[in-house]
Amino acid sequence: MVQKHPLCPDRIRKVPKQFSWIDHRLVRDRHIDRCSHQAAALYLFLVTVADAQGLSYYSDRSLSQRLSMDENSLAAARQDLIRIELVAYKHPLYQVLALQDGCQAPSITTGSSVQFHSLGQIFKQLGRGAS
Repeated sequence: MVQKHPLCPDRIRKVPKQFSWIDHRLVRDRHIDRCSHQAAALYLFLVTVADAQGLSYYSDRSLSQRLSMDENSLAAARQDLIRIELVAYKHPLYQVLALQDGCQAPSITTGSSVQFHSLGQIFKQLGRGAS
């Protein structure tokens, strides 16, 4: 067995006082593989700002500015998250939904005009944009 040790022991994450987390089943059960990178960015933002019930009131204008998305991209990302049941939305309220237990997301076929990316691909693409 490989022994793991923190690379930066002075920077070990702690659960913050404000309530926020990302469920590891998002990746393990392949839910994240079912959405566009814009939808993944929106989901990350909503998970970060949501309260303990998963609720957030960020406006489309704020979300568009914060995520550098135009109105149509934001609407498509929101619809993507609603379709795969990661969020519920009723203007102006978002709710990040609990992932269903034992529900494994199906694999994606690439026959549609929408491109799906793994979380790793999204991070690589974000890294390229920062350099």
